[in-house]
Amino acid sequence: MKRIFTAIFFVLLTCSISVLAQSESQEDLLKQIEAKRADLAVLENKILSPSAEDKAASAEFLKQENTGLIRLLPREKYAETPDKMTLTVRGGGAYYSFDGLTHDGATDIELQQGNFSVGFAGCDYGIILKAGAVSLDEISVEHPSVSFLAAYKAAATEPQARVEQRRFGTGDVIDGIKYGERVKAEVGMTYILRSINYDYSDLLVALKVVRQDTDGSLIIAWKLLQKFPKPVLARNIAAQ
Repeated sequence: MKRIFTAIFFVLLTCSISVLAQSESQEDLLKQIEAKRADLAVLENKILSPSAEDKAASAEFLKQENTGLIRLLPREKYAETPDKMTLTVRGGGAYYSFDGLTHDGATDIELQQGNFSVGFAGCDYGIILKAGAVSLDEISVEHPSVSFLAAYKAAATEPQARVEQRRFGTGDVIDGIKYGERVKAEVGMTYILRSINYDYSDLLVALKVVRQDTDGSLIIAWKLLQKFPKPVLARNIAAQ
């Protein structure tokens, strides 16, 4: 009798395990993945966001229109590599779009190896310069550091865009001010950025590095100075 009971027990146990295994359908597994992705997104958002203390310190500034406070993570530390994946967001939180207000999308600025850089894909390009240790409240389109970038006309054709990429890639000095695509990122400094992303956006932005966190990330206050019409690149027939 005992042997019969034991046999029945193992048969029922095997059936239960089989039923549990079958209940893990593809749909169930996908739902679990989506749930974990949602949890991961919450955690990543916390990593990418300035702290509550940072937000409180910039509260008055953030009351102004077209302003923001962001965190940029150093690409060399957080970007995905063949043997490491830290964050799922593109570039590991090193990029930011002042138009889309996102770290993951068409981008206007990058933080890498202690430098800000602009211009990242195709014919897109940008210009950035250090305006010095000045308040963002002092910066407008009339400021000496801004006037050239405010009046600058984006290249209208692909050959012109390539010329401008090379021009600012090596740096160009105009009226004693150096304009380039890369500049050292320093705490307390204010920067002026012109970012030209064809078929997407053309922006003039002022930004100030508020502080550097222990992981090398930078807390940056910014304000939009001017939004230009969406740039369109007219490619000549020969290039097509």
